[in-house]
Amino acid sequence: MANKFLQVKCKQCKNEQVIFERPANVVRCNVCDEILAVPTGAKGIIDAKVLGVMK
Repeated sequence: MANKFLQVKCKQCKNEQVIFERPANVVRCNVCDEILAVPTGAKGIIDAKVLGVMK
């Protein structure tokens, strides 16, 4: 079972960054501090546009 990194785009400022699909902490945008992902104990709730999956 491989966990993946996701390339996402912030809905607010359109910044693109790479995040882990199973975050342990709240993930925020590096530019505008908008919440991009929230941990759930399994796959996180991603609140950003997913552009692709990193391999």
